[in-house]
Amino acid sequence: QLQASGGGLVQAGGSLRVSCVVSGRSFSSYTIAWFRQAPGKERTFVAAIRWNGGLLYDEDSVKGRFTISRDNAKNTVYLQMNNLKPEDTAVYYCAAGSPILSATRRPQYYAYWGQGTQVTVSS
Repeated sequence: QLQASGGGLVQAGGSLRVSCVVSGRSFSSYTIAWFRQAPGKERTFVAAIRWNGGLLYDEDSVKGRFTISRDNAKNTVYLQMNNLKPEDTAVYYCAAGSPILSATRRPQYYAYWGQGTQVTVSS
């Protein structure tokens, strides 16, 4: 089970940190990813941290602004979002799975999903 939290309303240029708590004993063996979905749009990849600590980002949209990290002792993954833009407005979902490296950005390779947390950035 995944529980996402930390979303909210922020002005453009502001920061938020969303968290994903993962229940279960296999947390450290999973790749944990963040996806987001804006109204009327498809769910898209934001960032992932693989079981071995490897990091991937959607370079075009979040490069240099978002940072993903994990705390295995707390079974928690964080997404620190800085310099937020109105186009970052979406529901943010965390997901857990075991995709191969080349499939990390594909939502169909994640078996477990959180309920989502709304992030709204005002201009």
